[in-house]
Amino acid sequence: MKYLFLSILSLNLVFSSVAQTGKRKVQLVILFDTSNSMDGLLNQAKAKIWAIVNEVAKLTYQGASPDLEIAMYDYGNQSLNIKDNYIRQQLNFTKDLDLVSEKLFGLTTNGGDEFCGAVIQKSVLDLSWSSNNGDLKLIYIAGNEPFNQGPISYKEACALAKSKGVLVSTIFCGPYDEGVRTFWQDGATCSGGDFFNINSDQPITYIATPYDSLIQINNMKLNSTYVSYGFSGVDKKQKQSKQDDNAKTLNEAVMVERAVAKGSTYYWNGDWDLVDAVAADSTVLSKLKAEDKIDELKGKTDEEIKVLVSEKRKEREDTQKEISALNQKRLTYIEEQSKNISNETDDFGTAVSKSIRKNAVNLGFDDELKNE
Repeated sequence: MKYLFLSILSLNLVFSSVAQTGKRKVQLVILFDTSNSMDGLLNQAKAKIWAIVNEVAKLTYQGASPDLEIAMYDYGNQSLNIKDNYIRQQLNFTKDLDLVSEKLFGLTTNGGDEFCGAVIQKSVLDLSWSSNNGDLKLIYIAGNEPFNQGPISYKEACALAKSKGVLVSTIFCGPYDEGVRTFWQDGATCSGGDFFNINSDQPITYIATPYDSLIQINNMKLNSTYVSYGFSGVDKKQKQSKQDDNAKTLNEAVMVERAVAKGSTYYWNGDWDLVDAVAADSTVLSKLKAEDKIDELKGKTDEEIKVLVSEKRKEREDTQKEISALNQKRLTYIEEQSKNISNETDDFGTAVSKSIRKNAVNLGFDDELKNE
Protein backbone atom coordinates (compact mmCIF):
# COMPACT_ATOMS: atom_id res chain seq x y z
CA MET A 1 0.00 0.00 0.00
CA LYS A 2 2.89 2.31 0.83
CA TYR A 3 4.44 1.75 -2.59
CA LEU A 4 1.10 2.31 -4.30
CA PHE A 5 0.73 5.65 -2.53
CA LEU A 6 4.26 6.69 -3.50
CA SER A 7 3.61 5.67 -7.11
CA ILE A 8 0.43 7.72 -7.27
CA LEU A 9 2.23 10.68 -5.68
CA SER A 10 5.02 10.41 -8.23
CA LEU A 11 2.52 10.32 -11.11
CA ASN A 12 0.74 13.38 -9.73
CA LEU A 13 4.03 15.25 -9.57
CA VAL A 14 4.81 14.27 -13.16
CA PHE A 15 1.39 15.37 -14.40
CA SER A 16 1.71 18.62 -12.43
CA SER A 17 5.11 19.24 -14.00
CA VAL A 18 3.71 18.61 -17.48
CA ALA A 19 0.84 21.01 -16.81
CA GLN A 20 3.22 23.71 -15.65
CA THR A 21 5.58 23.35 -18.63
CA GLY A 22 2.90 23.11 -21.33
CA LYS A 23 1.66 25.83 -23.67
CA ARG A 24 0.96 29.06 -21.82
CA LYS A 25 -2.08 31.29 -22.07
CA VAL A 26 -2.51 35.07 -21.79
CA GLN A 27 -5.94 36.14 -20.57
CA LEU A 28 -6.42 39.88 -20.97
CA VAL A 29 -9.49 41.71 -19.63
CA ILE A 30 -10.09 45.43 -20.16
CA LEU A 31 -12.61 47.40 -18.11
CA PHE A 32 -13.48 50.74 -19.70
CA ASP A 33 -15.09 53.67 -17.94
CA THR A 34 -17.61 54.92 -20.54
CA SER A 35 -18.94 57.93 -18.65
CA ASN A 36 -19.07 61.35 -20.32
CA SER A 37 -15.45 62.35 -19.77
CA MET A 38 -13.88 59.22 -21.27
CA ASP A 39 -14.01 59.83 -25.03
CA GLY A 40 -10.27 60.43 -25.05
CA LEU A 41 -9.62 57.11 -23.29
CA LEU A 42 -11.66 55.22 -25.87
CA ASN A 43 -9.85 56.96 -28.71
CA GLN A 44 -6.49 55.95 -27.23
CA ALA A 45 -7.68 52.37 -26.81
CA LYS A 46 -8.93 52.19 -30.40
CA ALA A 47 -5.61 53.56 -31.59
CA LYS A 48 -3.51 51.15 -29.54
CA ILE A 49 -5.41 47.85 -29.49
CA TRP A 50 -3.34 46.39 -32.33
CA ALA A 51 -0.08 47.55 -30.77
CA ILE A 52 -1.13 45.72 -27.60
CA VAL A 53 -1.83 42.55 -29.59
CA ASN A 54 1.60 42.89 -31.21
CA GLU A 55 3.17 43.22 -27.77
CA VAL A 56 1.58 39.92 -26.72
CA ALA A 57 2.77 38.39 -29.99
CA LYS A 58 6.38 38.98 -28.85
CA LEU A 59 5.87 36.77 -25.80
CA THR A 60 7.16 33.21 -25.74
CA TYR A 61 7.45 30.53 -23.11
CA GLN A 62 10.18 27.96 -23.78
CA GLY A 63 10.14 29.17 -27.39
CA ALA A 64 6.39 28.71 -27.91
CA SER A 65 3.85 31.51 -28.36
CA PRO A 66 1.09 31.54 -25.73
CA ASP A 67 -2.61 31.50 -26.60
CA LEU A 68 -4.36 34.88 -26.30
CA GLU A 69 -7.89 35.44 -25.02
CA ILE A 70 -9.43 38.91 -24.61
CA ALA A 71 -12.55 39.95 -22.70
CA MET A 72 -14.07 43.41 -22.33
CA TYR A 73 -16.50 45.24 -20.06
CA ASP A 74 -17.66 48.83 -19.89
CA TYR A 75 -18.95 50.53 -16.77
CA GLY A 76 -20.17 53.91 -15.53
CA ASN A 77 -22.49 54.54 -18.48
CA GLN A 78 -25.88 56.02 -17.63
CA SER A 79 -27.55 54.01 -20.39
CA LEU A 80 -26.76 50.81 -18.46
CA ASN A 81 -29.02 49.24 -15.84
CA ILE A 82 -28.50 50.50 -12.28
CA LYS A 83 -29.46 47.00 -11.06
CA ASP A 84 -26.28 45.78 -12.78
CA ASN A 85 -24.25 48.56 -11.15
CA TYR A 86 -23.96 50.25 -14.57
CA ILE A 87 -21.82 47.36 -15.84
CA ARG A 88 -22.03 45.58 -19.20
CA GLN A 89 -20.02 42.68 -20.56
CA GLN A 90 -19.02 43.52 -24.11
CA LEU A 91 -17.05 40.33 -24.69
CA ASN A 92 -16.53 37.03 -22.95
CA PHE A 93 -13.06 35.55 -23.48
CA THR A 94 -12.51 35.36 -27.24
CA LYS A 95 -9.71 34.82 -29.74
CA ASP A 96 -11.61 36.70 -32.47
CA LEU A 97 -9.56 39.88 -32.82
CA ASP A 98 -11.87 41.45 -35.39
CA LEU A 99 -14.71 41.04 -32.90
CA VAL A 100 -12.59 42.74 -30.22
CA SER A 101 -12.03 45.67 -32.59
CA GLU A 102 -15.71 45.79 -33.55
CA LYS A 103 -16.83 45.96 -29.92
CA LEU A 104 -14.22 48.56 -29.04
CA PHE A 105 -15.22 50.84 -31.91
CA GLY A 106 -18.86 50.42 -30.87
CA LEU A 107 -18.33 51.87 -27.38
CA THR A 108 -19.89 55.26 -26.67
CA THR A 109 -19.88 57.47 -23.59
CA ASN A 110 -22.72 58.72 -21.40
CA GLY A 111 -22.70 60.07 -17.85
CA GLY A 112 -23.13 57.66 -14.96
CA ASP A 113 -21.72 56.26 -11.72
CA GLU A 114 -18.41 54.40 -11.88
CA PHE A 115 -18.20 51.46 -9.47
CA CYS A 116 -14.69 50.04 -9.82
CA GLY A 117 -15.00 47.35 -7.15
CA ALA A 118 -18.22 46.08 -8.70
CA VAL A 119 -16.88 45.75 -12.25
CA ILE A 120 -13.69 44.04 -11.07
CA GLN A 121 -15.70 41.56 -9.02
CA LYS A 122 -18.08 40.87 -11.90
CA SER A 123 -15.25 40.20 -14.36
CA VAL A 124 -13.57 37.84 -11.89
CA LEU A 125 -16.78 35.91 -11.23
CA ASP A 126 -18.22 35.91 -14.76
CA LEU A 127 -15.24 34.75 -16.77
CA SER A 128 -13.72 31.28 -17.09
CA TRP A 129 -10.28 32.05 -15.74
CA SER A 130 -7.48 29.54 -16.24
CA SER A 131 -6.56 27.43 -13.21
CA ASN A 132 -2.93 27.13 -14.40
CA ASN A 133 -0.65 29.24 -12.23
CA GLY A 134 1.74 29.56 -15.17
CA ASP A 135 -0.80 31.45 -17.29
CA LEU A 136 -0.72 35.25 -17.40
CA LYS A 137 -4.07 36.55 -16.12
CA LEU A 138 -4.51 40.31 -16.29
CA ILE A 139 -7.27 42.85 -15.66
CA TYR A 140 -6.77 46.48 -16.72
CA ILE A 141 -9.29 49.00 -15.42
CA ALA A 142 -9.24 52.58 -16.69
CA GLY A 143 -11.20 55.60 -15.46
CA ASN A 144 -11.05 58.88 -13.56
CA GLU A 145 -13.48 58.81 -10.63
CA PRO A 146 -12.58 57.73 -7.06
CA PHE A 147 -11.79 54.02 -7.01
CA ASN A 148 -13.71 53.35 -3.79
CA GLN A 149 -17.19 54.23 -5.09
CA GLY A 150 -20.10 51.79 -5.24
CA PRO A 151 -21.59 48.92 -3.24
CA ILE A 152 -18.63 46.52 -3.64
CA SER A 153 -15.35 47.13 -1.79
CA TYR A 154 -12.50 47.34 -4.26
CA LYS A 155 -10.28 45.70 -1.65
CA GLU A 156 -12.58 42.67 -1.52
CA ALA A 157 -12.78 42.53 -5.32
CA CYS A 158 -9.00 42.72 -5.69
CA ALA A 159 -8.54 40.06 -3.00
CA LEU A 160 -10.88 37.80 -4.98
CA ALA A 161 -8.83 38.42 -8.13
CA LYS A 162 -5.60 37.70 -6.28
CA SER A 163 -6.98 34.40 -5.00
CA LYS A 164 -7.38 33.32 -8.63
CA GLY A 165 -3.92 34.50 -9.62
CA VAL A 166 -5.34 37.50 -11.50
CA LEU A 167 -3.38 40.78 -11.45
CA VAL A 168 -5.48 43.95 -11.42
CA SER A 169 -3.68 46.94 -12.90
CA THR A 170 -5.19 50.41 -12.77
CA ILE A 171 -4.92 53.25 -15.28
CA PHE A 172 -6.01 56.57 -13.81
CA CYS A 173 -6.94 59.21 -16.37
CA GLY A 174 -5.56 62.25 -14.60
CA PRO A 175 -2.64 63.53 -12.50
CA TYR A 176 -0.52 61.02 -10.58
CA ASP A 177 -1.16 62.55 -7.15
CA GLU A 178 -4.91 62.52 -7.70
CA GLY A 179 -4.75 58.85 -8.71
CA VAL A 180 -2.97 58.08 -5.44
CA ARG A 181 -5.39 60.18 -3.41
CA THR A 182 -8.48 58.56 -4.99
CA PHE A 183 -7.24 55.00 -4.33
CA TRP A 184 -6.29 53.98 -7.89
CA GLN A 185 -2.76 53.18 -6.78
CA ASP A 186 -4.05 51.14 -3.85
CA GLY A 187 -6.41 49.32 -6.20
CA ALA A 188 -3.38 48.03 -8.08
CA THR A 189 -1.24 47.36 -5.03
CA CYS A 190 -3.75 45.13 -3.27
CA SER A 191 -3.64 42.49 -6.02
CA GLY A 192 -0.01 42.93 -7.09
CA GLY A 193 -0.83 44.82 -10.29
CA ASP A 194 0.60 48.03 -11.77
CA PHE A 195 -0.56 51.61 -11.35
CA PHE A 196 -0.36 54.12 -14.20
CA ASN A 197 -1.65 57.60 -14.77
CA ILE A 198 -2.28 59.00 -18.24
CA ASN A 199 -3.63 62.09 -19.92
CA SER A 200 -6.51 60.45 -21.76
CA ASP A 201 -7.28 63.62 -23.72
CA GLN A 202 -3.79 63.88 -25.18
CA PRO A 203 -3.75 62.87 -28.85
CA ILE A 204 -1.39 60.01 -29.65
CA THR A 205 1.48 61.02 -31.88
CA TYR A 206 3.08 58.67 -34.37
CA ILE A 207 6.31 58.53 -36.28
CA ALA A 208 5.63 58.01 -39.97
CA THR A 209 8.08 55.71 -41.71
CA PRO A 210 9.02 54.96 -45.34
CA TYR A 211 7.63 51.44 -44.87
CA ASP A 212 4.06 52.29 -43.86
CA SER A 213 2.56 52.44 -47.36
CA LEU A 214 4.32 49.23 -48.39
CA ILE A 215 2.88 47.41 -45.40
CA GLN A 216 -0.59 48.66 -46.29
CA ILE A 217 -0.21 47.41 -49.85
CA ASN A 218 0.73 44.01 -48.49
CA ASN A 219 -2.27 44.13 -46.19
CA MET A 220 -4.52 44.35 -49.25
CA LYS A 221 -2.70 41.34 -50.72
CA LEU A 222 -3.23 39.53 -47.42
CA ASN A 223 -6.97 40.16 -47.53
CA SER A 224 -7.17 38.58 -50.97
CA THR A 225 -5.92 35.27 -49.53
CA TYR A 226 -9.01 34.75 -47.35
CA VAL A 227 -11.43 32.17 -48.76
CA SER A 228 -14.92 32.47 -47.28
CA TYR A 229 -16.98 29.39 -46.55
CA GLY A 230 -20.00 28.44 -44.51
CA PHE A 231 -22.96 30.34 -43.11
CA SER A 232 -20.98 33.26 -41.65
CA GLY A 233 -18.28 33.50 -44.33
CA VAL A 234 -19.56 36.52 -46.24
CA ASP A 235 -20.47 38.48 -43.10
CA LYS A 236 -17.14 37.78 -41.37
CA LYS A 237 -15.11 38.75 -44.43
CA GLN A 238 -17.01 42.04 -44.62
CA LYS A 239 -16.30 42.62 -40.92
CA GLN A 240 -12.61 42.05 -41.58
CA SER A 241 -12.71 44.83 -44.17
CA LYS A 242 -14.73 47.05 -41.80
CA GLN A 243 -12.10 46.76 -39.07
CA ASP A 244 -9.42 47.67 -41.61
CA ASP A 245 -11.45 50.79 -42.36
CA ASN A 246 -11.88 51.57 -38.65
CA ALA A 247 -8.13 51.43 -38.12
CA LYS A 248 -7.48 53.54 -41.18
CA THR A 249 -9.84 56.31 -39.97
CA LEU A 250 -7.62 56.88 -36.93
CA ASN A 251 -4.15 57.02 -38.38
CA GLU A 252 -1.96 55.31 -40.96
CA ALA A 253 0.19 53.90 -38.15
CA VAL A 254 -2.86 52.21 -36.58
CA MET A 255 -3.58 50.52 -39.90
CA VAL A 256 0.03 49.38 -40.04
CA GLU A 257 -0.14 47.92 -36.52
CA ARG A 258 -3.31 46.05 -37.51
CA ALA A 259 -1.62 44.68 -40.64
CA VAL A 260 1.29 43.46 -38.52
CA ALA A 261 -1.13 41.82 -36.07
CA LYS A 262 -2.87 40.07 -38.97
CA GLY A 263 0.44 38.39 -39.69
CA SER A 264 0.68 36.93 -36.18
CA THR A 265 -0.49 33.54 -34.93
CA TYR A 266 -3.25 35.31 -32.97
CA TYR A 267 -5.14 36.43 -36.05
CA TRP A 268 -6.96 33.18 -36.83
CA ASN A 269 -10.28 32.93 -38.66
CA GLY A 270 -10.85 29.24 -39.21
CA ASP A 271 -14.57 29.58 -38.48
CA TRP A 272 -15.06 31.38 -41.80
CA ASP A 273 -11.76 31.26 -43.72
CA LEU A 274 -11.00 27.94 -45.41
CA VAL A 275 -7.23 28.51 -45.44
CA ASP A 276 -7.03 28.82 -41.65
CA ALA A 277 -9.55 26.02 -41.20
CA VAL A 278 -7.57 23.55 -43.32
CA ALA A 279 -4.31 24.52 -41.62
CA ALA A 280 -5.87 23.48 -38.32
CA ASP A 281 -7.70 20.40 -39.64
CA SER A 282 -6.96 18.94 -43.07
CA THR A 283 -10.22 16.93 -43.00
CA VAL A 284 -12.31 20.12 -43.27
CA LEU A 285 -12.28 19.93 -47.08
CA SER A 286 -13.85 16.49 -47.09
CA LYS A 287 -16.62 17.74 -44.80
CA LEU A 288 -17.67 20.74 -46.92
CA LYS A 289 -21.35 20.74 -47.81
CA ALA A 290 -22.81 22.26 -50.96
CA GLU A 291 -24.19 25.22 -48.98
CA ASP A 292 -20.71 25.90 -47.55
CA LYS A 293 -19.33 26.60 -51.02
CA ILE A 294 -19.92 30.33 -51.30
CA ASP A 295 -18.28 33.13 -53.28
CA GLU A 296 -15.23 31.85 -55.15
CA LEU A 297 -15.91 28.26 -54.08
CA LYS A 298 -19.14 28.05 -56.07
CA GLY A 299 -19.06 25.52 -58.86
CA LYS A 300 -15.61 24.19 -57.95
CA THR A 301 -14.82 20.52 -57.51
CA ASP A 302 -13.19 19.24 -54.31
CA GLU A 303 -9.86 18.96 -56.10
CA GLU A 304 -10.09 22.51 -57.45
CA ILE A 305 -10.87 23.80 -53.96
CA LYS A 306 -7.88 21.90 -52.58
CA VAL A 307 -5.59 23.54 -55.14
CA LEU A 308 -7.11 26.98 -54.44
CA VAL A 309 -6.57 26.66 -50.69
CA SER A 310 -2.98 25.51 -51.20
CA GLU A 311 -2.23 28.47 -53.48
CA LYS A 312 -3.84 30.96 -51.09
CA ARG A 313 -1.93 29.53 -48.14
CA LYS A 314 1.38 29.94 -49.96
CA GLU A 315 0.46 33.49 -51.00
CA ARG A 316 -0.54 34.33 -47.43
CA GLU A 317 2.66 32.98 -45.92
CA ASP A 318 4.77 34.93 -48.41
CA THR A 319 2.81 38.13 -47.74
CA GLN A 320 3.04 37.72 -43.97
CA LYS A 321 6.81 37.25 -44.25
CA GLU A 322 7.04 40.41 -46.31
CA ILE A 323 4.98 42.37 -43.76
CA SER A 324 7.18 41.04 -40.95
CA ALA A 325 10.38 42.04 -42.77
CA LEU A 326 9.04 45.51 -43.52
CA ASN A 327 7.91 45.91 -39.92
CA GLN A 328 11.39 45.12 -38.61
CA LYS A 329 12.75 47.94 -40.77
CA ARG A 330 9.89 50.15 -39.60
CA LEU A 331 10.64 49.48 -35.93
CA THR A 332 14.35 50.20 -36.43
CA TYR A 333 13.47 53.49 -38.11
CA ILE A 334 11.10 54.43 -35.25
CA GLU A 335 13.72 53.56 -32.66
CA GLU A 336 16.24 55.85 -34.33
CA GLN A 337 13.76 58.71 -34.64
CA SER A 338 12.60 58.25 -31.03
CA LYS A 339 16.06 59.14 -29.75
CA ASN A 340 15.23 62.75 -30.60
CA ILE A 341 11.98 62.71 -28.62
CA SER A 342 12.13 63.54 -24.91
CA ASN A 343 9.66 63.51 -22.05
CA GLU A 344 7.66 60.61 -23.42
CA THR A 345 4.55 59.97 -21.29
CA ASP A 346 2.34 56.92 -21.08
CA ASP A 347 -0.93 56.56 -22.94
CA PHE A 348 -3.41 53.70 -22.59
CA GLY A 349 -1.51 51.50 -25.02
CA THR A 350 2.00 52.01 -23.63
CA ALA A 351 0.74 51.47 -20.08
CA VAL A 352 -0.84 48.11 -20.94
CA SER A 353 2.11 47.02 -23.09
CA LYS A 354 4.68 47.81 -20.40
CA SER A 355 2.67 45.95 -17.80
CA ILE A 356 2.18 42.89 -19.99
CA ARG A 357 5.89 42.69 -20.71
CA LYS A 358 6.95 43.09 -17.07
CA ASN A 359 4.45 40.62 -15.66
CA ALA A 360 5.19 38.02 -18.33
CA VAL A 361 8.89 38.06 -17.44
CA ASN A 362 8.06 37.91 -13.73
CA LEU A 363 5.96 34.81 -14.40
CA GLY A 364 8.82 33.05 -16.14
CA PHE A 365 8.23 33.82 -19.79
CA ASP A 366 11.40 33.83 -21.88
CA ASP A 367 14.14 36.09 -20.52
CA GLU A 368 15.14 37.58 -23.87
CA LEU A 369 12.18 39.93 -23.40
CA LYS A 370 14.36 41.83 -20.93
CA ASN A 371 16.99 42.48 -23.55
CA GLU A 372 14.87 43.91 -26.35
